[in-house]
Amino acid sequence: MDRLHRTRMLLGENGVARLRDATVMVVGVGAVGSFAVEALARSGVGHLILIDADTVEESNINRQLFALDSTVGRAKVDVAAARIHDINPATRVDALRMFFDADTKFECRPDYIIDAIDTVGSKVALARWAQDIGAPFIASMGAARKTDISHIRVAPLSKTSVCPLAARMRRLVRDAGLHDFDVVYSTEAAAPCTAAGRAFGSLITVTGAFGLTLANHVIKNLIDS
Repeated sequence: MDRLHRTRMLLGENGVARLRDATVMVVGVGAVGSFAVEALARSGVGHLILIDADTVEESNINRQLFALDSTVGRAKVDVAAARIHDINPATRVDALRMFFDADTKFECRPDYIIDAIDTVGSKVALARWAQDIGAPFIASMGAARKTDISHIRVAPLSKTSVCPLAARMRRLVRDAGLHDFDVVYSTEAAAPCTAAGRAFGSLITVTGAFGLTLANHVIKNLIDS
């Protein structure tokens, strides 16, 4: 039996073939994105494009799949690529250590794009690029300061509620004249922020569930396309 035997039992040969032939881009491979990447790799997606400018820090270990004592200081995309190749050496991985912004352009058209970025401006820029090239797109909203995974939902951005990041994104997307798109968000009210600056407390069970939900949405759409 091969490594995708159980996946094939559920999705069939055609479903496995669709995933093998698919290209998925994940922008941001941290707390949310690392779990999305892991799920896509273990499900047999044949080509993954990973984009992230950061290196692993010790403070990432509480919630990021690629963050280990042995990987601190290494580029996140390089750690991710090595792990994917260990999961399935046949997977093609393009690991791009870079920051996605409004000036970023690629010649490719992925079969699906996942936004797991923290920076709002980059999220809007990625949504615009996905719309410009006609690629299916799903984005993560705020997973920090949440503790209850039962509140996680998938919906068009225009239909979201409670999440402050989604509210801000709705305004920015509308002002930019962009189309609506699917997002993963939580209807749980965020816990009070107790830290100074931009750092927020987060729990791996929630950030991981966000990432797995993103991957599940992409997998279902790829095999149904």
